[in-house]
Amino acid sequence: MESFEIMVMTAFGLEAVTAKELRELGYEDLKLETGRILFQGGYEAICEANLWLRTADRVLIRIGSFKALSFTDLFEGTKSLPWDQWLPKEAEFPVVGKSVRSKLHSVPDCQSIVKKAIVEKLKEKHKISWFEETGPCYRIEIGMLKDEATLSLDTTGVALHKRGYRTKVSQAPLRETLAAAMVLLSGWKPGRTLLDPFCGSGTIPIEAAMIGMNRAPGIHRSFLAEEWAQIPDSLWESSRKNAENMIKKEEFRVLGSDIDQEVLKLARFHSAQAQVEDRVAFQKLPVAEVRSSKKYGYLITNPPYGERMGEAKEIEKLYREMGRVFQTLDTWSYYILSPQPSFEEYFGRKADKRRKLYNGMIACQLYQYYGPKPPHRGDRKRENKEA
Repeated sequence: MESFEIMVMTAFGLEAVTAKELRELGYEDLKLETGRILFQGGYEAICEANLWLRTADRVLIRIGSFKALSFTDLFEGTKSLPWDQWLPKEAEFPVVGKSVRSKLHSVPDCQSIVKKAIVEKLKEKHKISWFEETGPCYRIEIGMLKDEATLSLDTTGVALHKRGYRTKVSQAPLRETLAAAMVLLSGWKPGRTLLDPFCGSGTIPIEAAMIGMNRAPGIHRSFLAEEWAQIPDSLWESSRKNAENMIKKEEFRVLGSDIDQEVLKLARFHSAQAQVEDRVAFQKLPVAEVRSSKKYGYLITNPPYGERMGEAKEIEKLYREMGRVFQTLDTWSYYILSPQPSFEEYFGRKADKRRKLYNGMIACQLYQYYGPKPPHRGDRKRENKEA
């Protein structure tokens, strides 16, 4: 079983970003669907996708899909799939699920039917009537969408946004996957200044530092499929060793600022946990005092949303202040995430491009403002000679 269908799950709006990551890993013939990307791959692809994908939620192996208008359809369709080729007789196999716009809308009932069908399939294979489930965990997902059942094995376990460095959290943290997506969408590269003036507990600067260093986000965490007999330990070890060897050593600094000294303490702690503390710098600074002599920088941020009662006027005032302050950074590009429909009005400038993204369950827009491109090196030399 060297090749099978891999299904990478991602947040709505990030499918193209995750697909680009997969292409950079060398995987082609990708099929993009809402919230997921499908492609053919083997066990090496499972290791690489889990270790390297910055914007995906989890990596699944699709066992099969079929129409299911009744519980009988679901039972028979599930039983017909090759579970005996994947699950050893001692396997633990919990079933989780979801149902969207389907006749079979009860998720607990769907999970129960799938479990029973798999047990029946394994009985035929192993000739036993009871399974202790004391072995490695093979987490099974049943997804019902418009009466189409999709059965898959989760290779990830704890979702991929859990890098392992954010062991302490602040209020309403930005997911690591979304922070990484914002940086990737900006096109930022080390050598250009990057500032987050509302850095909070440091997620955007930390993810940017990891991108700048080419540090695989999953390099120091474990995955569910590491327990499976199908994937040898040596493959995980070699994938991690390759990832270690690809870390770049060049010097650069990513900047973060905030008015809250306590969350800045968290930011510094998290950057140390992520092993990027020498690539980020944090300082206490109100947005009104943001200044820089650097040219052609990037400002990537997730400012406060003001969702509680009585905060609307404060947020309007903040956005207007951001517009005045950011205007002084006239060669910079800005990438600002906000759910506020009137953001552009308050900010005082229409975005060059908007992209709909979700911060958890909150629908947002990534407002993108493009600064001028820096002159080529030859142009700079001519400018210096003329001066």
